[in-house]
Amino acid sequence: MKLKPERAEELVGRLSFREGLVTAVVQEERTGEVLMVAHQDPEAVRKTLTTGLMHYWSRSKGRLWLKGESSGHVQHLRGVRVDCDGDALLYRVKQVGGACHEGYRSCFFRGLRGGKLVRMGRRIFDPEEIYGEGGSGGRR
Repeated sequence: MKLKPERAEELVGRLSFREGLVTAVVQEERTGEVLMVAHQDPEAVRKTLTTGLMHYWSRSKGRLWLKGESSGHVQHLRGVRVDCDGDALLYRVKQVGGACHEGYRSCFFRGLRGGKLVRMGRRIFDPEEIYGEGGSGGRR
């Protein structure tokens, strides 16, 4: 899915950016699995909508980033929904590889079992092979 710049700008103009950001919930289109939650500034939303590839604002890096810029694990935009307040977006994507920098398909690979936090997913790639020693240094 790609929009013309003027259509993307129409959507950006209707959003409520709190402290310059909106929340982006990312869901695998085929399964409905929630892959990750991130933030976007207006430019990240524009780039996402016009390129068809997911872009985010990294608070830790203080910059715009393309999902998969280091790993090649990109997200192809398939659809978007806006919440009632206009401050959160639900993206439907086709995920290539894993969404999580720790090597899992989803960032939500842990859950509570018997009151304890346990891994519920399996690693699909080795972060050290992609990001180098330390695993997530190059993140995403």
